[in-house]
Amino acid sequence: MKIKPLDDRVLVRPVESEDKTPGGIIIPDTAKDKSTEGEVIATGPGKLNKVGKRVAPEIKTGDRVIYSKYGGTEIMFDGEKYLLMSEDGILAIVNK
Repeated sequence: MKIKPLDDRVLVRPVESEDKTPGGIIIPDTAKDKSTEGEVIATGPGKLNKVGKRVAPEIKTGDRVIYSKYGGTEIMFDGEKYLLMSEDGILAIVNK
């Protein structure tokens, strides 16, 4: 990856929401909710605490996460959409 997040920032690739409901109804693009789940592509080294020591992030590359609906900044890189957000914007890690 050519993007390296700084401090406690995390680069997330959003997972697209399903096009169909479990019952088989096709959902049009205008009715889809914004995705709140994604895969962590890269993490920064962590933020500095009050003493000046770096605190490593809890999240690691490859984790599947749930993040705040309006958290982060959308960026385009190599034709793909990513979110760059603070580690605080991530709400949970999804177990596989």
